[in-house]
Amino acid sequence: MEVKRNTVEFLVKGNRALFADPVTRVGGEKTSYYVPTYEALKGILASVYWKPTLVWIIDEVRVMNMIQTASEGIRTRNYDGGNDLSVYTYLKDVCYQVRAHFIWNENRPELAADRNEHKHHNIARRMIERGGRRDIFLGTRECQGTVEPCVYGEEASIYDQVEELHLGYMFHGFTYADEALRQAEKEHMSVRFHHVIMKRGVIQFPDPEEIPDRDRRILHKMLVKPFGEAIGNFSGLAEFAGEEVAE
Repeated sequence: MEVKRNTVEFLVKGNRALFADPVTRVGGEKTSYYVPTYEALKGILASVYWKPTLVWIIDEVRVMNMIQTASEGIRTRNYDGGNDLSVYTYLKDVCYQVRAHFIWNENRPELAADRNEHKHHNIARRMIERGGRRDIFLGTRECQGTVEPCVYGEEASIYDQVEELHLGYMFHGFTYADEALRQAEKEHMSVRFHHVIMKRGVIQFPDPEEIPDRDRRILHKMLVKPFGEAIGNFSGLAEFAGEEVAE
């Protein structure tokens, strides 16, 4: 896979993770997929560094540790105000190498002055070195993790010698209204699915726009939140002529 100029590479790990399969949520119970979804990794990277000017694209993930699961009884509140006991199935001792890059959000022409690739790339790398701007969650809030820089492909993975492992038809991610490029998905929130194959520990994700219509579903209408200096919820639109700026 071609490595983009604005690529970032990082290691994310934690004691447990829950990348919930939507099908298992019926009845309040949750079971994790065996590997992180595209959307979960995009959310982790958004916690590291996010701006409405750009959209993170997850290129691939490398599974470093053995896939293990553990079930726990979780007390949850039901609609009647009482308590129920649900079973959540978590992943244990997870560790992943991630490679990603960003593109400009073409749905936000008002932020075109902030499209400074050098600036955003350098800030993103610094935020990875600092462990991110916000807390890192591995699928759900109770599963906290950490991020740190890495050289993608270095260090041994437990699955280096596993030629190919088919993981089934999985949730890929959401397409939010402000990131929608297809006309049918404009002003809507939609969901994507794909078939996942891990080769020697590596999962290469299709770009969201590479996923065909048959694997996409429109969920509901969605408004696009405006950003801008005039609104008062965005700053830093000045041109910086390629200089690295303080975040």
